[in-house]
Amino acid sequence: MSNTFTMIGGEGPNSYRQHSKYQGAVLLEASKEKINEAISTKLDIDFTSNLVNIADFGCSTGPNTFAAVQTIIDAVEHKYLKDIEFQVFFNDSSNNDFNTLFMTLPPAINYFAAGVPGSFFGRVLPKNSFHVGVSSYSLHFVSNIPKGIKTRDSPMWNKDIHCTGFSKKVASLYLDQYKIDVGSFLNARAQELVSGGLLLLLGSCLPNGVQMSETVNGIMIDLIGSSLHEIAKQGLIDQENLDTFILPIYFAHADELKRIIEDNRCFTIEIFDNISHANEEYPLDPEYLTMTFKVTVGGSVASQFGQDVMEKTYELVKKKTQEMLPQIAKAKPGMQYLIVLRKY
Repeated sequence: MSNTFTMIGGEGPNSYRQHSKYQGAVLLEASKEKINEAISTKLDIDFTSNLVNIADFGCSTGPNTFAAVQTIIDAVEHKYLKDIEFQVFFNDSSNNDFNTLFMTLPPAINYFAAGVPGSFFGRVLPKNSFHVGVSSYSLHFVSNIPKGIKTRDSPMWNKDIHCTGFSKKVASLYLDQYKIDVGSFLNARAQELVSGGLLLLLGSCLPNGVQMSETVNGIMIDLIGSSLHEIAKQGLIDQENLDTFILPIYFAHADELKRIIEDNRCFTIEIFDNISHANEEYPLDPEYLTMTFKVTVGGSVASQFGQDVMEKTYELVKKKTQEMLPQIAKAKPGMQYLIVLRKY
């Protein structure tokens, strides 16, 4: 995956760190009990020492990664009731803001922390080196935009900045790439994870039959795209450059994701649940919605077109969001998932 798609770093008011409560709610409010139960009943590791290694793949800058790690540590300690030391590997792309991540580590942590830069679509750790892994809101990324999608003369050219889902041919190309990437992710983790270890996946997918642009996520990304086209009409960016701007994301349908995992055959699926929580759908607040998608997608816009264009784009996004609130209120719900995989 291109290093240009990273969350906005730092601790400022526009940073991902300050605007990731939605993702954190899935872990803290909805998944914690099920994670505790899965570790209690499904984790089966043969201790050769008193060291347990935990890895977060796609950790970003916190604070959600710290909450995930601590939840896992507490559950492991409760299960084994013995003196255990913990090593935590925080993995993300080399362009991630690791400085902020480590400067904001919680005080008095009960583990040793290490940063592991690199794409999680490949190996980033030695074989049989970690016992419990987690990846939160990361598996909707793809490593490459499918061929033909960014070429105006191609019959598969996609004029939108993401996979809306309404073109079956375009969606099929994205799905093919997604299968490759999730398969690579699972193959890498299967080599790194010890036998009997667990891999916890949290994130968003689409309910079967729902298209991306029918959800709040899709509507908001469409608004970013339409705002960029207005910026292009004003002559602030080149239209040909905009035509090649495609976000490397694909939100799979639940059945698609489950089938990919089953076909991989490296893990047993212990849990595949739709998680509900108090913040399941975004608040109907233009300021909140605009900022949420600014901290996640804004970095890519700035990388492609510059910081000034990014700020102007999101001024338009906020205005359009206000106008679109009635339609946003009628959007179809997405699906927040907890998947627990166990290595054979």
